[in-house]
Amino acid sequence: MGLKDLHVKLKQGLQLRRILKMNTGSKKKGARVAKKPSWMMPAVSHGYHVVEGYDESKSDFVVVQREPIEELELWFFGVFDPRIGDGVTKYMQSHLFDKKPKESQIKGKSKETMRKAYLGARAKVKGTQGSEETNGVGSVSAMVIDGEKLVLANMGDYRAIVCRDGLAHEIGSRHKQSPKGSWSHKLFKVHILMCDTGNAASNKQSKSSDLLVGAEKIENNTEFVILASSGICEVMKNQEAVNLIRHIENPQAAAQGLAREASNRMSRSNISCLVIRFD
Repeated sequence: MGLKDLHVKLKQGLQLRRILKMNTGSKKKGARVAKKPSWMMPAVSHGYHVVEGYDESKSDFVVVQREPIEELELWFFGVFDPRIGDGVTKYMQSHLFDKKPKESQIKGKSKETMRKAYLGARAKVKGTQGSEETNGVGSVSAMVIDGEKLVLANMGDYRAIVCRDGLAHEIGSRHKQSPKGSWSHKLFKVHILMCDTGNAASNKQSKSSDLLVGAEKIENNTEFVILASSGICEVMKNQEAVNLIRHIENPQAAAQGLAREASNRMSRSNISCLVIRFD
């Protein structure tokens, strides 16, 4: 073989290696992690119990909404002051759910969208009823994303209470995040119950309408979430509420127990609660 032929073969070999390298690189770049099939998504079941008050117009607005977006399993729950009504839900629907965003967008924008929904609903109440009425507005909601992420928001004297290992935690500055790496990719089963008791004797006003919004990963020690109105929060502490229902596996019975206990303690506000249990 002459030098000329050897040079041609070396040149062809170099070009071939470049092509292989380019193809290999493009495959690595385009590689995607396989998504979980829909049948592996967390199973969700829910039930509700409502005890109507004397004046239904003064009862809280309770929402349980499932939003499957492609292969994403999304649940939205809320207990809203009657003056807020469905304002927060409509905002979430038009600014997030209806847009059919990608999974990364939902996980990235859910917290901020929730915050804007609350601020917008509160501003609307202020515009129609005045600042004094705004000070008494309270609401709480939760979004469960693929059984892995929990986005919570509460305003006024309404609370979102997360039970982990039997201990009650609140969102916002009062909620301590668990150490990174301690959460699990375990699939969770979500049970929901709504309980709404309207009490017309007195609709006690919240002392403030401060808004707290937080997000956290659902860990393997996350047992359940309580969304409670002021009617429950004014007569029992967070840990009391958790202790009262922790042993009750059925979320319907758990919510009924909370409502009954609040009534027994002579709560003077609307009693509304929603329990989300993870198994």
